[in-house]
Amino acid sequence: MEEEKVILVNELDEKIGLMPKLEAHEKALLHRAFSVFIFNDNNELMLQQRALHKYHSPGLWTNTCCSHQRDGESNIDAGKRRLEEEMGFVTDLTETISFIYKAPFDNGLTEHELDHVMVGNYNDVPVINEDEVADWKWVPLADVKADIEQHPKNYTEWFKIIFEKFYQHINIKSHE
Repeated sequence: MEEEKVILVNELDEKIGLMPKLEAHEKALLHRAFSVFIFNDNNELMLQQRALHKYHSPGLWTNTCCSHQRDGESNIDAGKRRLEEEMGFVTDLTETISFIYKAPFDNGLTEHELDHVMVGNYNDVPVINEDEVADWKWVPLADVKADIEQHPKNYTEWFKIIFEKFYQHINIKSHE
């Protein structure tokens, strides 16, 4: 199977090329990504715990799913595809904000992403892909915020950045 490629972009989110995912993370090159936040009707956020064998951030808690768009794939289509691959369901998604972040990891890799944040609603139990996800849970937003402050090492870097800087954009109740 061919190695997954990411879309290299400039700061305006204009495509400048394609590169194997691992190479882009080794070279810390800016590439397109997305993060999906799924809420239930109680405004609880579905968190996932990353699988323990992931090459970065294994076992850490994060947003419902995240990944990289494929060449020619819209943000929404990519979010729905990955949501189904990781969490076993599809729901409507709405794009909210995008931002650039850079987070180096202990293993020498760096996430340097232009991240598109999407939100959606779902009320059932996911059917997790255990190759991608170790666990999941519904958590009220206030509890997520408090736990990140008390235990920041339990969460992925991008999730902490999104939660701190863009809380009002991920709160689905503010979009209704």
